[in-house]
Amino acid sequence: MAQKTTIVGIDIAKEKIDAAIRSVSVGASFADTAEDRGNLLRWLRRHRVGTAVMEASGGYESGWAKLLRAEGIEVRIVDPKRVRHFARSAGRLAKNDPIDAAMIAWFAETFPDAVGRPHDPRREELDQLVSARTALTTLKAQIANYGEHDLPAEVRKIHRAIDKTLAAQLARLEAVITAKIEQTAAFAERAAIIESVPGLGHASAAGLIAFLPELGLVSDQAAAALVGVAPYDDDSGKHRGRRFIKGGRRKLRNLLFMPIVGAATRCNPALRQYYKRLIAKGKAAKVALIACMRKLIIILNTMIARGEKWDPSRHAPA
Repeated sequence: MAQKTTIVGIDIAKEKIDAAIRSVSVGASFADTAEDRGNLLRWLRRHRVGTAVMEASGGYESGWAKLLRAEGIEVRIVDPKRVRHFARSAGRLAKNDPIDAAMIAWFAETFPDAVGRPHDPRREELDQLVSARTALTTLKAQIANYGEHDLPAEVRKIHRAIDKTLAAQLARLEAVITAKIEQTAAFAERAAIIESVPGLGHASAAGLIAFLPELGLVSDQAAAALVGVAPYDDDSGKHRGRRFIKGGRRKLRNLLFMPIVGAATRCNPALRQYYKRLIAKGKAAKVALIACMRKLIIILNTMIARGEKWDPSRHAPA
């Protein structure tokens, strides 16, 4: 029988981490210093750890993950919401860093297939670039909104200067994102397929490549669930509740929303016809748009799996 890999759960804070190994009931804390990073590696080697599991922590996990992978330790990044729900279902209501580390380890042992996205340094860098573009775009919109108010001349002058700087930096970031995609054959191939869909452009393609690497590798239902546009039942006995969406990758959903509005109402014949049918059935506009997003994700999942571009005859309006 194959020997199981020893798993360590790691809870990450800004200046330290807590680690827990349930199989031998040990735990330890390590500061984010060169000395303690070395101590962590020696501690892991002593306990023969082969897999480290940590939550996505807004980027704080990246450095630790890189350190452990360089040591030959498999690193899995899991959804913190799932771990928290798991803890509550187990009746573990207390919460602190050592407890969280132990809960992460327990979750990983209970759900060995609950892995995060596959590790790909190039995709992770693209994720950071696209996320930065989204943040700058949001900031630019906020500055523009301030300009709608009656403000002193000096304030308006400052806003114009900030807006000009943001526009220049966004253009610079767009060039970097374009270059990253063009220089990576797998990304360039995906981008060409995605951008062949009426209504989807460079920004949508970059977001789908960065935020949804599973596209084309999983089932249609799984792809829709990963984006967060899969409807879930709410039934019990004879009660039939309203279907609803939940979870998924919000930043991808947000990025795709406006392109979907354009595709469903103007430039994509297949989605436009589908949108009209849903509206005619009495569906609310936003519900219909989310349904269009789900339909598009399923179409893209098939296109990428087959390596095929958009075919107007195949996706002609019914």
